[in-house]
Amino acid sequence: MGKCNLDHSVEDVQQKFNAQSQWLPEDIRSLFHEFLVRNPSQTTLNEMFHLLKKYDLVDEQERKERDRKIKWLILNKEDTKI
Repeated sequence: MGKCNLDHSVEDVQQKFNAQSQWLPEDIRSLFHEFLVRNPSQTTLNEMFHLLKKYDLVDEQERKERDRKIKWLILNKEDTKI
Protein backbone atom coordinates (compact mmCIF):
# COMPACT_ATOMS: atom_id res chain seq x y z
CA MET A 1 0.00 0.00 0.00
CA GLY A 2 1.23 3.45 -0.86
CA LYS A 3 1.62 6.38 1.48
CA CYS A 4 -1.45 8.62 1.74
CA ASN A 5 -1.39 12.06 3.32
CA LEU A 6 -5.16 12.31 3.79
CA ASP A 7 -6.80 11.87 7.17
CA HIS A 8 -9.83 9.61 6.98
CA SER A 9 -12.79 10.21 9.28
CA VAL A 10 -14.77 7.59 11.20
CA GLU A 11 -17.46 8.07 8.54
CA ASP A 12 -14.94 7.39 5.74
CA VAL A 13 -13.83 4.19 7.44
CA GLN A 14 -17.43 3.11 8.06
CA GLN A 15 -18.32 3.70 4.40
CA LYS A 16 -15.26 1.76 3.24
CA PHE A 17 -16.16 -1.08 5.61
CA ASN A 18 -19.74 -1.12 4.31
CA ALA A 19 -18.50 -1.27 0.72
CA GLN A 20 -16.11 -4.16 1.45
CA SER A 21 -17.97 -6.07 4.18
CA GLN A 22 -19.31 -8.83 1.95
CA TRP A 23 -15.72 -9.96 1.28
CA LEU A 24 -14.52 -9.72 4.89
CA PRO A 25 -14.47 -12.73 7.25
CA GLU A 26 -17.38 -12.98 9.70
CA ASP A 27 -15.18 -12.47 12.77
CA ILE A 28 -14.00 -9.11 11.43
CA ARG A 29 -17.52 -8.04 10.46
CA SER A 30 -18.88 -8.91 13.89
CA LEU A 31 -16.20 -6.91 15.77
CA PHE A 32 -15.93 -3.88 13.51
CA HIS A 33 -18.53 -1.71 15.29
CA GLU A 34 -16.61 -2.16 18.55
CA PHE A 35 -13.53 -0.77 16.82
CA LEU A 36 -15.33 2.40 15.70
CA VAL A 37 -17.08 3.18 18.99
CA ARG A 38 -13.87 3.13 21.01
CA ASN A 39 -12.69 6.29 19.26
CA PRO A 40 -9.53 5.10 17.44
CA SER A 41 -6.67 7.50 16.84
CA GLN A 42 -6.30 9.25 13.48
CA THR A 43 -3.33 7.06 12.61
CA THR A 44 -5.37 3.93 13.29
CA LEU A 45 -8.32 5.21 11.26
CA ASN A 46 -6.02 5.93 8.33
CA GLU A 47 -4.42 2.50 8.56
CA MET A 48 -7.80 0.75 8.74
CA PHE A 49 -9.10 2.71 5.74
CA HIS A 50 -6.17 1.58 3.61
CA LEU A 51 -6.43 -2.04 4.74
CA LEU A 52 -10.08 -2.02 3.65
CA LYS A 53 -9.44 -0.13 0.41
CA LYS A 54 -9.74 -2.44 -2.62
CA TYR A 55 -9.92 -5.46 -0.29
CA ASP A 56 -12.14 -7.21 -2.83
CA LEU A 57 -9.46 -6.94 -5.53
CA VAL A 58 -6.44 -8.39 -3.72
CA ASP A 59 -5.28 -12.01 -3.96
CA GLU A 60 -5.81 -14.59 -1.22
CA GLN A 61 -2.34 -14.16 0.31
CA GLU A 62 -2.78 -10.37 0.54
CA ARG A 63 -6.25 -10.84 2.08
CA LYS A 64 -4.83 -13.08 4.79
CA GLU A 65 -2.19 -10.47 5.62
CA ARG A 66 -4.78 -7.68 5.66
CA ASP A 67 -7.12 -9.82 7.81
CA ARG A 68 -4.31 -10.28 10.33
CA LYS A 69 -3.62 -6.53 10.46
CA ILE A 70 -7.31 -5.61 10.62
CA LYS A 71 -7.86 -8.02 13.52
CA TRP A 72 -4.87 -6.57 15.33
CA LEU A 73 -6.26 -3.04 14.94
CA ILE A 74 -9.70 -4.14 16.11
CA LEU A 75 -8.38 -5.97 19.17
CA ASN A 76 -5.68 -3.44 20.15
CA LYS A 77 -7.66 -1.39 22.66
CA GLU A 78 -4.73 0.79 23.76
CA ASP A 79 -4.75 2.93 20.61
CA THR A 80 -7.61 5.30 21.41
CA LYS A 81 -7.97 9.05 21.64
CA ILE A 82 -8.46 10.55 25.08
